[in-house]
Amino acid sequence: MQSLPKALVQRGHRVMTVSPMYHHYDELGEPCGGVHLDVCGTGVDIQYFHHHRDGVDLVFVNHPCFIENAENIYGGSVMDVAWRGALLSQAAIEAIWHVPCGGFPYGTESLVYVANDWHTALLPVYLQAFYKEHFHLGFARSVLVVHNISHQGRSHWDDVWRLGLPDHHTGAFHLDDPMEGQGMNILKAGIEYATKVIAVSPGYAWEISTDEGGWGLAPTIRNDPMKISGIVNGIDFDTWSPEHDTHLQSDGYQTYGTNLEGLWTGKQACKAALQRQLGLPERHEVPVLGFIGRLDEQKGLDLILDSEEYLMSRDIQIVFLGSGRQDLQDRLYDMECRNRDKVRAWIGYSDQMAHRITASCDILLMPSRYEPCGLNQLYAMHYGTVPVVHAVGGLRDTVLHYDGENEGTGWTFERAEVDKFQWALGQALYSFWDHRDSFMGVALRGMHRDLGWDHAAYLYECKLLEAKYAH
Repeated sequence: MQSLPKALVQRGHRVMTVSPMYHHYDELGEPCGGVHLDVCGTGVDIQYFHHHRDGVDLVFVNHPCFIENAENIYGGSVMDVAWRGALLSQAAIEAIWHVPCGGFPYGTESLVYVANDWHTALLPVYLQAFYKEHFHLGFARSVLVVHNISHQGRSHWDDVWRLGLPDHHTGAFHLDDPMEGQGMNILKAGIEYATKVIAVSPGYAWEISTDEGGWGLAPTIRNDPMKISGIVNGIDFDTWSPEHDTHLQSDGYQTYGTNLEGLWTGKQACKAALQRQLGLPERHEVPVLGFIGRLDEQKGLDLILDSEEYLMSRDIQIVFLGSGRQDLQDRLYDMECRNRDKVRAWIGYSDQMAHRITASCDILLMPSRYEPCGLNQLYAMHYGTVPVVHAVGGLRDTVLHYDGENEGTGWTFERAEVDKFQWALGQALYSFWDHRDSFMGVALRGMHRDLGWDHAAYLYECKLLEAKYAH
């Protein structure tokens, strides 16, 4: 989401981001302002630091609670995280008055606050309870972006009184969950109080309205369906572009253009470099498959591991990058040991390797059980790497299944089951081996899609304007 502010600035808007200050960054210099806040009944003093970059006012909130948790920003109990989120939310609301921003404070006209997930879902509530009800910021609106509804800020019901809210605002936090019983739910209140709610893809906006995908909040979502929409994130081409990717400028890798010649020559060079770097047999004719992501059940890694016999009976190579559950890491290591000429697993995360795998592979595997938006499939398509994905959330919205005749950009499967995954991957491999022209057509169509932030920023702009004029 750090690219959205820049894209909105380019569309003529004045944009401020407010973030915790986990370290003292050299560019920030001295504090530019401060304010005393009452956070959940505790008086605290915070400082603001300001830096102007790419047209965006970057504001950082300095308080010891952020410095103390710099190595684990979600550390502590739910209420510990909620307290820090409450501080950040109130500091963000107040920033318009206390941060000069080049001598021109933002003021209170045409103001829309954008909060993200449950960690700042208190902002819409505080905006109403502490400001609008006291005749301040009457024309301000709030938008809540939901990246993953499974994380909600749930706690015991009695903890609602620790949020420092008047009694008549506490009801929105109540959730009587059939599985977990009665409790406090911060995301639920944020959804109810926000002027608009944006999920990170249209498909995910629909999924969270279903009992299966709403994680207990589907009735809240369905209660006001006109409030909910979905917008797919874009790619920051300054970071992700095969034409000038800095990670492809050494060790035998090379940048390449987004045309047939660039795709063919560049990907072959990158594939050979990846095979050499990882110690795999250097074979240009073999399809290289890639997986980049957390090693957990959500990402569907077990579907790949349970397909080992299917995969190893075919002439392929497969490269994994990620970390997570120890049992899945162990299974990956065992799979590599049994198939040293075909499998490599890089346990951990490397931004350089993520770029290199994306550029070098022919096929990217994303069998996620749920995926609110997903970025790896967007990166893959832009690099001419064909995605094979489970058709959920943002994956359904962004990857069109190729049926041999249409304008498809990858292959999809409808249920997170091993045989369905193998069928979709089999379609991709068959096209690679026996219909290379069709496979290259799929790759090129993915490369030529408009995957940047320009269109996404336009859609966000529309929703922000809707919020601005909402009653």
